[in-house]
Amino acid sequence: MAAITRETLAIIDKLMLELVEQQAGKVLEMARRIHPGLTDEDVRNPNDFSDLMASGEWNFEDGILTGLKSAHMALRAALLEKIDSA
Repeated sequence: MAAITRETLAIIDKLMLELVEQQAGKVLEMARRIHPGLTDEDVRNPNDFSDLMASGEWNFEDGILTGLKSAHMALRAALLEKIDSA
């Protein structure tokens, strides 16, 4: 098995951040179709917008975004633990 290095972590970080950014754009675009004029901050706090919260499709895509962010942090933690213990 190949050694896990900080370079490996940087590559994975870059990929995960690209995936998160792409999904965040999709979530914001979808939110603005449902409720025009929403900001990034509004989308991070959707409870104030009942039309947004009522959209099953938007909630699904927002859940994917949350999952990607969680996976990114879990990968970072696991890889850093391996790097630090090497």
